[in-house]
Amino acid sequence: MIEIILAILSTVGALSILFASIGILRMPDFYLRLSVTVKASTLGVGLLLICAAIMFPDVSVTTKAIAIIFFLIITAPVAAHMIGRAAYFTDTPLWKGTIVDELNGMYNEETHELESNPDNLPPDADNESNIATTEEETK
Repeated sequence: MIEIILAILSTVGALSILFASIGILRMPDFYLRLSVTVKASTLGVGLLLICAAIMFPDVSVTTKAIAIIFFLIITAPVAAHMIGRAAYFTDTPLWKGTIVDELNGMYNEETHELESNPDNLPPDADNESNIATTEEETK
């Protein structure tokens, strides 16, 4: 029974990592690539570490696997958020199929803070300024 559970978990984990790698190739812009890879690879690596913890029931291996899973779940989304935020503020273009840019005009460049109230938007804010117009801009 343990072998079946290990086979299922490792297969799902490996497929998740495969989908993350395919997502890097298939997604049209940086932000979608970042989202797909972080979510799928975190799930895949977590499942493979669970398999390692089950396969090697030694306390040190299980403890290390659980610690790695914990830190991966805590740090990967935060790191992806910070990378995405830095990319947005350095004007990395959005995909041309992006419909709404909810952050446009919300960033105060003097204080480096995001405004949460849409009423504080500058009058010249439009939702098209950071959207890519050609295929080359999204690469």
